[in-house]
Amino acid sequence: MLRIALKMLFGDTAKYLMLVAGLTVATFLMAQQTAVFCGLMSWTRATLRNVPAPIWVVEEKVEQVNETNPLLDTDVARVRSVSSVAWAAPIYSGIQRVRLENGSFKVIQLIGIDASTLAGAPAKMLQGDLMKLRLPHSVIIDDLGVQRLAKKRGDKVRLNDVFELNDQEARVVGIADAMNSFTGGPYVWTTYERALQYVPPQRKMLQAVICAPHDGVSMEQAIADIRRETGLKAFINREAGFGEFMDQSPERPSSNFNVSTVWWYARNTGIPVSFGTTVIIGLLVGMAVSCQTFYSFVLENMRHLGALKAMGASNGRLCVMLIVQAFTAGIIGYGIGLLGTAGFAFGAMKNEQPPFYMPGFVPFVVLGVVLGICMLSALMGIWRVSRLEPAMVFRS
Repeated sequence: MLRIALKMLFGDTAKYLMLVAGLTVATFLMAQQTAVFCGLMSWTRATLRNVPAPIWVVEEKVEQVNETNPLLDTDVARVRSVSSVAWAAPIYSGIQRVRLENGSFKVIQLIGIDASTLAGAPAKMLQGDLMKLRLPHSVIIDDLGVQRLAKKRGDKVRLNDVFELNDQEARVVGIADAMNSFTGGPYVWTTYERALQYVPPQRKMLQAVICAPHDGVSMEQAIADIRRETGLKAFINREAGFGEFMDQSPERPSSNFNVSTVWWYARNTGIPVSFGTTVIIGLLVGMAVSCQTFYSFVLENMRHLGALKAMGASNGRLCVMLIVQAFTAGIIGYGIGLLGTAGFAFGAMKNEQPPFYMPGFVPFVVLGVVLGICMLSALMGIWRVSRLEPAMVFRS
């Protein structure tokens, strides 16, 4: 019976292709848009990955890492005075513009780190020596800046190349591996004191303090001590998995800076609505096309189903045939849709645009949704077949 069901499905080429096409589009839109959304959200916390430090201390009203409410210079000493803190260092983080040798301007994310400890320096250097960052006018750029800060399109930045930052020379002494910034500009590291010279002066310049707890002291205890003794807000910098974001309520403040940053963008921007609308459209398109096409397929094959019923096939067996037909089309459409998503991911990673990150559970969720659509389509056919009278096959 299952072989007959598949022959009926593949024999109606037009209906079969329409079913597969609808489910392929639904799969692609749901998987691709979810992955791009997750990739974009991962970029919002790029600074936390590119400036590795266990704990970030910021101004009391700060909720996410890209928000800059300056601190007093004395706050570094206040954090160092907390008994559970092993070390603390200042951090400057801000968006600036650089002028290239060809006269064009580019936006960058400038990071200033402590010159003595180099705390907050990039974790992985591709070229150059991190120690040379202490030399005059020296900076380290990320791998995105190799293309973005080049003299001309198609060229690449090399060690000892020079560009201007606020009319001052900046010489490239290293290239680091880093995550792309949410703003789209490359990361540029220099020392904290030099960063203050590069940027326009203002009364308070310190953006954050990074620190670590003593051995044997948990980070939760350290941030509690910092908050109690300094009145500043302290966050744990932890590369969170997606499960942590799901477990954290958006109304409840989080001690995880990664979670707090992502929830801030989810609450205060239209990004979730925009991507969510496309995912819902994909779901509705797949549901409408598959349900209508499969119901039409059942109606066109009603005489064949009636003949099988007249020959003794039970309603249960006919229902199984319809479920197999719907799920076969669904699995094939799902596979083609994921294959298209993989092709899109390959192009996105090659061009570094748009951001693409697919958590491991997304393909299974999409599969569940596609199978749900197939089951709904099958139920519509089952409802029609259950009312079928075997005698209709003998009518002229």
